Amino acid sequence: MHAPDGFINAPVSAAVGVVAAGAIAVSLRGARRELDERTAPLAGLVAAFIFAVQMLNFPVAAGTSGHLLGGALAAILVGPFTGVLCVSVVLLMQAVLFADGGLTALGVNITTMAITTAIVAYALFRGLVKVLPRTRRSVTVASFVAALVSVPASAAVFTLLYAIGGTADVSLGKVATAMVGVHVLIGIGEAVITALTVGAVIAVRPDLVYGARGLTQKLKLRVNGELVDAPDTSEPEPVPARSQRKVWITGLVTSLVLAGFVSFYASADPDGLEKVATDHGIDEKAEEHAIAGSPLADYGVEDVDDARLSGGLAGVIGVGVTVVAGTGVFWAVRRRRTGEEAEAASPTSTSV
Repeated sequence: MHAPDGFINAPVSAAVGVVAAGAIAVSLRGARRELDERTAPLAGLVAAFIFAVQMLNFPVAAGTSGHLLGGALAAILVGPFTGVLCVSVVLLMQAVLFADGGLTALGVNITTMAITTAIVAYALFRGLVKVLPRTRRSVTVASFVAALVSVPASAAVFTLLYAIGGTADVSLGKVATAMVGVHVLIGIGEAVITALTVGAVIAVRPDLVYGARGLTQKLKLRVNGELVDAPDTSEPEPVPARSQRKVWITGLVTSLVLAGFVSFYASADPDGLEKVATDHGIDEKAEEHAIAGSPLADYGVEDVDDARLSGGLAGVIGVGVTVVAGTGVFWAVRRRRTGEEAEAASPTSTSV
């Protein structure tokens, strides 16, 4: 789904870039409300995990593969605003370090892969958890459905942008049918990965899943033959820092293994967008990436001849850089919120 430079013309790419920048600015403000002592450390890890899993292309049809987009997973785990930022960090790292996704097309990719997926998935997720039974299993089911729908929604938005600023003379109907059709199949893989990941986290630390907060069943008491909610007089037990650190280390090690080792066995077939572009001649308009000569271009380390070692090292470097960049961004946002809260609570900040 990473669009290269040249698929969308310069004016539309620039306009979408402005829209994406505005959405990121809004997300930075919204993330202040979502990030706390639990989600701030997790958000950087989520970005690194998405980077790692995006390296694992899986086959979806003859000659076509797909990979995780990650917007649904990030939005459910750490919140929709923070989720947009997580995927945006991943896309930025991929574009500037690995020449994956064009630089002028960065706004397009953020709009389709980060903003669209996070918004569509979280809106559908919240709607489902409101009508389904208030259980952990329902959260997993809602995660599956939300992730499934988010991928063809992303493909539809790309098709809309292509209709406005596409550079190739190709029938819009053919592009729309091919894009949405193949990305429904990719959405199934996205849904499985998202549901398994959310289910794994919720099984050990349900308090870390942003989308599952507030779903705990209240204690019922029988009064005069009727069941009523018991008064909430207890304080939630603090979770030891060691427990959260264990989850973080486990997630980081998993990401490193996926990117550094398992990625070697990923499908080499083109992903959905690449396949559609090749079949319909859109790829003829693709422009060479501005940093195609980067030492890490195409997820390999320059001058390392062994393909397995080169790809593994690139994956490990990508996970490391992403977790550092993501964690830095989210801690900065968290500190900004803490500073604002302290200023608001200060007696000197009250106007007379």
